[in-house]
Amino acid sequence: MANPSQPTPHRLAAIREQLSLLSDYLDPAGLEERLKTLETEMGAAGFWDDPESAAKVGAEHTRLQRRLDNFTKLRSDGEDLEGLAELADEDPDLAEELEESIASVEARLNDLEEQRLFTGDYDSGDALVTVNAGAGGTDAQDWAEMVLRMEMRWAERRGFKVELLEASPGEEAGIKSATFRVSGDNAYGLYSAEKGVHRLVRLSPFDSANRRQTSFAGVEVAPVVEEAGEIAIDDDDLQVDTYRASGAGGQHVNKTDSAVRITHKPSGIVVQCQNERSQSANRATAMAMLRSKLIERQERERQEEIARERGEAQDVNFGSQIRSYVLHPYTMVKDHRTDFEVGNANGVLDGDLDGFVRSWLEAHAKARS
Repeated sequence: MANPSQPTPHRLAAIREQLSLLSDYLDPAGLEERLKTLETEMGAAGFWDDPESAAKVGAEHTRLQRRLDNFTKLRSDGEDLEGLAELADEDPDLAEELEESIASVEARLNDLEEQRLFTGDYDSGDALVTVNAGAGGTDAQDWAEMVLRMEMRWAERRGFKVELLEASPGEEAGIKSATFRVSGDNAYGLYSAEKGVHRLVRLSPFDSANRRQTSFAGVEVAPVVEEAGEIAIDDDDLQVDTYRASGAGGQHVNKTDSAVRITHKPSGIVVQCQNERSQSANRATAMAMLRSKLIERQERERQEEIARERGEAQDVNFGSQIRSYVLHPYTMVKDHRTDFEVGNANGVLDGDLDGFVRSWLEAHAKARS
């Protein structure tokens, strides 16, 4: 992207180049063809007989139409900059308007440029995010709740829909684990940057001597996979338990005996859901969560196999420590994968993760290419 300190002609040239690259990537003509195909499907007799299928087609149409509209408007505004720049050369009073217009186009280009960083099969879809307390006792459970809040706040800041599916409270404070679903464009691709172990260093509020404590919380991310045919699950491989929901989650979590926990015995994966109104609904949601986690595991194993074939040392395991949050004796958050760091730890904990995620996405895309 252009640097605001650069001369206007350089910035305009950079905008033209970025628009050309984005046009090649987004393929507006291809988007229009796909939209026509979807509109034909939506206009066919009996389209609404299958509401679930119709909803998916409608959601894809809305997503693609928004993408096309955003790019079309951006390209038009970018082209208008050339004429505005010529007028500003003749009338200095237009310099401020030109600067605002260039800055607006650059910011929107930056947002659309993010689209090019998503290349995985499931990147464009929704995500299941699970936070688990790691080593550190009560401090770790409190830290896990802080990480849960941070991840959910980030989703809300980006305009995503967030639904808390389960939360298991800690003995004294915080949570042992929690899972939420985040819905929106490229949710899985974005949250993939958060997979791994998050490390906190602070003065412990649970230590009478107020000593410094290091705590860990793990974040797992799986794509939401709606199609049951994506992966086969044998009923004999499942252990299904019901329990009464309680504790963390507040009004978002149902407090009846309808909560469901499913253990997939071959993999050891455990999922649970307690926010639906009935046991059958909780079971259906938990099964969808299990499919998603099995898909994520399958994809991770595939990436590990590719890395082995290439002779690469690729760390894609859940146990990798990705980021440190230091609150004492100084404040700093540093990502160990990209070396991106921020001094405003409180802002990060309040959901300001864009810089960390963008730097990881760019590094990841470069490594994959």
